[in-house]
Amino acid sequence: MTTLIVLPHVELCPEGAVIEAEPGQTICDSLLANGIEIEHACEKSCACTTCHVIVRDGFDSLEAAEELEEDLLDKAWGLEPQSRLSCQAVVGSTPLTVEIPKYSINMAREGKH
Repeated sequence: MTTLIVLPHVELCPEGAVIEAEPGQTICDSLLANGIEIEHACEKSCACTTCHVIVRDGFDSLEAAEELEEDLLDKAWGLEPQSRLSCQAVVGSTPLTVEIPKYSINMAREGKH
């Protein structure tokens, strides 16, 4: 198991969390399996940006993003150099620290900010 630290998020994980993720599982699936209900409007098919996370520690241990993911990330709210779509970023053996941005594109459109 790989340690996945989730920084505090006002709605999804107010206290933050330290979870054990299964290597080979995506960050999104790891979060969902541990009760952190990150948005995934396209059902994890790499067709939206609602599961966008910023990998604050361990980013370099992840496989490089594919072109489709890179293209979608350009549309993500709060894009940073360490941004990934959590449905595409696969956990390895290196511990990760992730931040879920305050908004996703869906939330901004729906006026939930």
